[in-house]
Amino acid sequence: MDDNAHGKTPEELLQAFSEAHSSVSGEPDDASDPNNATAPTPNATFDTDEFLKGLDALFDAHEAKDKAEPYLKQAMVDAENAGDDAGLLTVLNETMGFYRSHGRHEDNQWVIQRALELGLKMGIEGTEAWTTTLINAATGMRAAKRYDQAEDLYKQALASAQKTLAPTDRRMAALHNNISMLYSETGKLKEAQAELEKALAILKTSSTDPETDIDVASTHTNLALVLLQRATEAAQDDQNGQQTSPSTSTQSQNQAESGDAASSETVDSLLDQAMKHSLKTLEIYKNGHLEHSAHFASALAGYAQVCFAAGLFDKAIDSYRKALKVIEECYGTDTDYYRITAGNLAQVEETARAAREASRNADESAANGAGLGQDEGKAANEASSAKRDESAQTAGNTTHTANKAATENKPTISGLKLARAYWEQCGKPMIEEKYPEYQGRIAAGLVGHGSECYGFDDQYSQDHDFGPGFCLWLTDEDYAAVGQKLQADYEALPQEFMGFGPRESTARAQGGSRRTGVFRIGDFFAGITGYPTAPADDKPHEWLLLDEPTLAAATNGEVFADPLGAVSKTRQGFKMMPDDVRLSLISRRLGMIAQAGQYNLPRMLKRGDGAAVWLSIREFTTNVCSFIFLINEPIRAGYMPYYKWQFAALRRLSGRMSTVLPDVCEQLEVILRLSSAACFGGAGFGEGGKGSAPAQEQVQSTIEHICGEIVTELKDEGLTNSDEEFLEWQRPYVEAHIGSDDPVLHSL
Repeated sequence: MDDNAHGKTPEELLQAFSEAHSSVSGEPDDASDPNNATAPTPNATFDTDEFLKGLDALFDAHEAKDKAEPYLKQAMVDAENAGDDAGLLTVLNETMGFYRSHGRHEDNQWVIQRALELGLKMGIEGTEAWTTTLINAATGMRAAKRYDQAEDLYKQALASAQKTLAPTDRRMAALHNNISMLYSETGKLKEAQAELEKALAILKTSSTDPETDIDVASTHTNLALVLLQRATEAAQDDQNGQQTSPSTSTQSQNQAESGDAASSETVDSLLDQAMKHSLKTLEIYKNGHLEHSAHFASALAGYAQVCFAAGLFDKAIDSYRKALKVIEECYGTDTDYYRITAGNLAQVEETARAAREASRNADESAANGAGLGQDEGKAANEASSAKRDESAQTAGNTTHTANKAATENKPTISGLKLARAYWEQCGKPMIEEKYPEYQGRIAAGLVGHGSECYGFDDQYSQDHDFGPGFCLWLTDEDYAAVGQKLQADYEALPQEFMGFGPRESTARAQGGSRRTGVFRIGDFFAGITGYPTAPADDKPHEWLLLDEPTLAAATNGEVFADPLGAVSKTRQGFKMMPDDVRLSLISRRLGMIAQAGQYNLPRMLKRGDGAAVWLSIREFTTNVCSFIFLINEPIRAGYMPYYKWQFAALRRLSGRMSTVLPDVCEQLEVILRLSSAACFGGAGFGEGGKGSAPAQEQVQSTIEHICGEIVTELKDEGLTNSDEEFLEWQRPYVEAHIGSDDPVLHSL
């Protein structure tokens, strides 16, 4: 593989990087301009070894937090004065790592740019030093969530490493591991798995004893977690009807040809693979007698996650308890690591209790059925057995009945897949035949309102606004020329397709609010948001007028074809919420989380006002959900949809490896399950009736645990340095990071 294998030379990559990050705050412009660099001072020297020893000493003395940055900046000056480019590059690489580990991602931009410029100036391409610099730069960009640039840099680093490192060099394994993290964070789970498998192969080959090698064990754990995430997504696809039935084999073949076919790997096979990797991890730790290592706690927690996903609740509980003992031994109990693991254990225990209760209820139903007549008893026992089977799969889920006759003859397919197949087999050929001069200009897809656009539809969704259909998007010029004629031809397409149709639209999905057909690009997005394109960055008041469910509707779904790129660009614009707006919304959410959950809920409990407590829980839950999407950034996480799909979206987001605060979703669901008892349980509620007190205590403790996790995340993001857990007092720290002085962005 040569340096041009991925489309950009180092010089082109640096030029693109410079254009995207010119005048980055944190360093004067001339600091990153080699033409303005300080001239070397005669007789000045710089000792790289002494610099590294001094830096190590700061970390060993736990003084790095306050003293490392001035030390690094002074070292840059000293190396530059001495004209020691190699020494300066070493300092810049260390500075990249420091800023990255402290969440100083914007400050890191000029350091990364300067390091790349210096490396090119030195002509070190094809050396280990250049490989190291590219890896550090890529990792810094990944931490800053600038994923496109990170991927370009990692590809350059891999091309360089293949020239400068031996195939069995463990640094190659580390590079593949880093690339896998990038792919995990961007939802490319198969690619992430492939990179980890490459890393594992290198580590096994290079290890003197793979059966006791901690790096090998850690890679097995990472593979288990990626496979677990893939299994979670596959299960969600199954639930939403993403896999086609045998009767839709033609569509499956078409999708396979277009690279969109579902994976042949089943949920069970993915879970089996995850289990094998997690068990191998534990085996390696035991072989090496490393059960008291802090890393062993992570291995135990990973195994617990896999067991929980597989429904092996007792094994998950046992593994989490063992992990807590190791964490206590290594770090004590007053740490976030201990508290988060304890919270995970509590959630598994709660789920296991719910499963046991559901099973007991099913058994009681079966016992009651034994006293009925023969036919009635048989029916009761069958119902009990079905209930027991269902509860074993998903504890605590509510079952719903549906009219089987309406769906028994229909294939299982999601609305998005139906729309894509309808486009590929009916819409696309029609355009090729009747509008050949426009086939390179017309975009197609399905975006907007409706459960199918979120990928959450199932058989129960098919009773309204469902059936063959897609959107065709045209520029204003093209719409004026052929829009009406194209709409007529669209309406003339087959009304029945793959066993579905004709599409029946409710009143609110007709006329100007129709969800499928031919649209001007600007009119389509204006119909959803009120804006033909996303508001400008300097119009925060307009962004704040757009609620999150509206933005979710404008950015969901799929674009099947977009020759001009105009639809994708417009859609992406609504995902690019300005950071000042995002921070302003985060501050508002913190205020409501504090007001509803930390302040008003306990006061209403004391007053015995169950209805007010329930409403407080509702406000707390909604604002925490919104906070999770905002802190994970809309460009990656999307936006919180309207209430009906709020938790479906949060569960899907929480299942991704790169998501921050992934365990909060389960904690919120625990609160909701307990809310009825906490608000209305037991006689004499206002006087501390028997049915309400335990539930009230658990709800309040879970709320405080969530708020504590939020504070920790705010600190990790560099948005606060305060330990205050009453979230209202965190707002000034967050709003201090808002760059604009526009009053609509500031609430304080």
